[in-house]
Amino acid sequence: MCDIQSFVKEHRNDNVCELALRAHTFSDDEFKFALRQIEGWQRARRKLPTWSRTEGILFPPHLNMEQCSSELTALYKTDIAEGGESMADLTAGFGVDAVMLGRKYRRLTCVEQNEELCDIARNNLPLLGIGNCDVVCGKAEEVLQGMPRQSLIFIDPARRDADGGRVVSIADCTPDVTRMQDALLAHADTVMVKLSPMLDVRSMLRELHQVSEVHIVSVDGECKELLVKMQEDSPSPRIFCVNLTSGGRRDVFTFTHEEDAAAECRYTAEVGRYIYEPNASIMKAGCYRLLAERMGLVKLHPNSHLYTSFGDLPVADFPGRCFKVDATCSLNRKAVRAMLGEKEKANLTVRNFPMSVADLRRKLKLREGGDTYLFATTLVDESRVMVISSSFSS
Repeated sequence: MCDIQSFVKEHRNDNVCELALRAHTFSDDEFKFALRQIEGWQRARRKLPTWSRTEGILFPPHLNMEQCSSELTALYKTDIAEGGESMADLTAGFGVDAVMLGRKYRRLTCVEQNEELCDIARNNLPLLGIGNCDVVCGKAEEVLQGMPRQSLIFIDPARRDADGGRVVSIADCTPDVTRMQDALLAHADTVMVKLSPMLDVRSMLRELHQVSEVHIVSVDGECKELLVKMQEDSPSPRIFCVNLTSGGRRDVFTFTHEEDAAAECRYTAEVGRYIYEPNASIMKAGCYRLLAERMGLVKLHPNSHLYTSFGDLPVADFPGRCFKVDATCSLNRKAVRAMLGEKEKANLTVRNFPMSVADLRRKLKLREGGDTYLFATTLVDESRVMVISSSFSS
């Protein structure tokens, strides 16, 4: 094992595919294990920097590395966990969420049905400063039956079927939380469930009861996780639209569906000086009316999900991207080319428009990139427009 560890450390910056073709003195199983550790470490440098900096960490197979939370999203979970006496992760996997959440509780129990992942957790947890942990090999449903009450139960159902295909609906995941929810609430003060970011929020709320909070978590503009907190006797759930950035910024917009339904939203057939595009979490939540009311913006169309303002300065702290409008024109290639001048590249976005990005790009003969942003959209009077803009940090 010492020779394997030395080999991994010596070659962990090498190309894994090229390394696999080199001569070696290890057995086939040992060499496969070494290559897996090198590949795992390389992925961890970006996804799990604390793991990559910790000597002696063992990495799981590729699929488990792909499915585990990033360190950034795992840290967010610690911010929304209350902390307390005890916590159980019923689907611990590689243990990323368990490590981060477990630091807020005096006692941690990790449940995992894969024996190899249990062995990896027993090796890694102490190295990461988690000494108050029991690792139990078993199925979540079975272990839960004999488990004492916990301050928090965390569960992340596997989103793949028996053939390895991806699934989205809660009932198709393993274990099925819709069947377990009463038992989970009977064993914990708070239940936190990690679900597919593809899941529709309103559909989820029809399947799960006693939901107190929903957290839609995006990283650098890409929706990554749907987190659900469940507690007995919960009122109408509050929804948190969260965008985390690798640079450390965090945008959070919170609301209830009742607040959004009651909001007053104004519309316009004129594009102002600035145009605003909500972040991925808000788009996922569908909180369009309240966003306009709170930010003092005007919406271009009920279905376009773009906003505008007419003042000399843009609104501050908009949860998304802000652009300075340079020009608007109809969908006419000559008109667009005249506005763009000699530019051959632009970033193209389509919102409530009868053409796809690919078709529109071919029509306009524009390549992707550059510092110009084109929005093809529909205004409230049903006119189609092209908005030519440049990025602006509000």
